Amino acid sequence: MTARDLNSTLDAPDVRPTGGPPSATDHHALPAETIDRLGEDRDFVTALARGLAVMLSLSDKRRRMSIAQVSHLTGIPRAAARRSLHTLAMLGFVAIDDARRYYLRPRVLSFSHAYLSSSPVAVLAQPILDRLGESLHEACSLAMLDGDQIVYLARSTTSRIMSPTLNVGRRLPAYCTSIGHVLLAHLPTDELEAYLERVRFHPYTEYTPTSQKRLRATVKSAREKGYAFASQLMEARLCTLAVPVRDAGGHYVAGINVIVQGRLMTDAQMAERFLRPMQDAALELGALLLS
Repeated sequence: MTARDLNSTLDAPDVRPTGGPPSATDHHALPAETIDRLGEDRDFVTALARGLAVMLSLSDKRRRMSIAQVSHLTGIPRAAARRSLHTLAMLGFVAIDDARRYYLRPRVLSFSHAYLSSSPVAVLAQPILDRLGESLHEACSLAMLDGDQIVYLARSTTSRIMSPTLNVGRRLPAYCTSIGHVLLAHLPTDELEAYLERVRFHPYTEYTPTSQKRLRATVKSAREKGYAFASQLMEARLCTLAVPVRDAGGHYVAGINVIVQGRLMTDAQMAERFLRPMQDAALELGALLLS
């Protein structure tokens, strides 16, 4: 993984899905009500949580924001947001421009680098994704389920220019992604039911799942077929097909997808062309992962 790949997460242009909320990745910010709830734990450090929430708010599409904007986005009182921004600036993670707007500095990449360099899935997946992308002549990515979202950890280096929402480090709702569907399909029943009860749908496009019933059927289909197909769920003319990755102990730990952008393909067409080599790649990666 290169610094350029990670920088693209921060510097991607503001491309918003049709009819979507301000950003598909805003969901990873820590809302004030969550911090307040967790603050009931006597060992929970609220000031640290607020600092992280402030830093995450800057890492979305809004690359430069005033104190008031950060306070509004996070729900953190303005005075507390100011102190967090001042501390982050003193530590070299944040800078301020002439218009008194704050933005991230490259030092924040140390967090991503530390994780990606120590994650066996991301490290081991890279050469496999590169070979897969070359053989399929399409973009390929690997992502994991993290809470109610998926987070992209690697993509083939031969990938053509593609949607910035699919760059390394991006987080997307699990309910409208093929990797999300294939990983939700292999959750324990109680975890899947809990997810279905709390998920809040948003119609990014006319094809986005917006009901428990539809999502449940999609997840069931992915479980039965062993793969998931998604067409225009978040963006027009974007189709993906995903397969799960199981480690040596049989645990479902990630998903690999192939991304076709700018043209439409059917489930059957993508499965016929991509499924077998993708399954082979998933098996190869899974065999390298200890449980």
